[in-house]
Amino acid sequence: MDLGLDGRVALVTGASKGLGRAVATELAREGADVAINSRSADALSKAAEAIRSETGRSVFTVPGDVSDAGVCTRIVADTVGKFGRLDILVANAGGPPPGGVDDFGPDAYREALELNLMSTVQLTLAAIPEMRKGGWGRVVAITSVAVKQPVAGLLLSNMARPGVVGFIKTISRELAPEGILCNVAAPGYIATDRVGSLLAARADSSGQTVEEVEKGITSNIPMGRIGDPAEFARAVTFLASEGASYITGHTMQIDGGLVQGLL
Repeated sequence: MDLGLDGRVALVTGASKGLGRAVATELAREGADVAINSRSADALSKAAEAIRSETGRSVFTVPGDVSDAGVCTRIVADTVGKFGRLDILVANAGGPPPGGVDDFGPDAYREALELNLMSTVQLTLAAIPEMRKGGWGRVVAITSVAVKQPVAGLLLSNMARPGVVGFIKTISRELAPEGILCNVAAPGYIATDRVGSLLAARADSSGQTVEEVEKGITSNIPMGRIGDPAEFARAVTFLASEGASYITGHTMQIDGGLVQGLL
């Protein structure tokens, strides 16, 4: 299938490693030029060089903390300044720390909202005017299966991420007539550093080994394994493509069948 991404310009945040980097690589492989963001300029530069080497596409780095509204505006402007346009936004940010009701005060909740909800809002609001210029756009917000089924021990994530779905679903109705389609990608357990650290924390608190914790998790996944970042990236790239021309306002679970709800 020709995904129609050749010559498109994408901005992917949280892209120095993990899911963001996998998505940026896949978009570039399909012919898009990409701007990538993370807080670490050094890690970002290394990721950019690897993606260039693998795909032959132009990769531009826009470091900064997307929990800062000014940074969100700047990295969109810098991307447009470099490439002259912006067609695709993949809004991705690291998850807040694990813990339960006794572990956090109000400030931690506010920080989680800034990181996981407001970053998506601010990036999207900055990107929409640029997409309108071309009459075509794709916004894909990366959240978690926590938006469908809360994950034990991830209270802050369970609280903040559903707001992203409410935002994306609402704006998808307003922007669809303009050719701008907005969707959510909800990963389950994918083999990233973040998931590795969560498994280690759960093992430490339960007295189990990491292998035992992982076995317990995969026993609830119909596919019987943790996913690969490349598998997740291919699904997101489809949502960001011309191939997804009749999909908007959708939350796609990419979880090996973990979530059992009907909707």
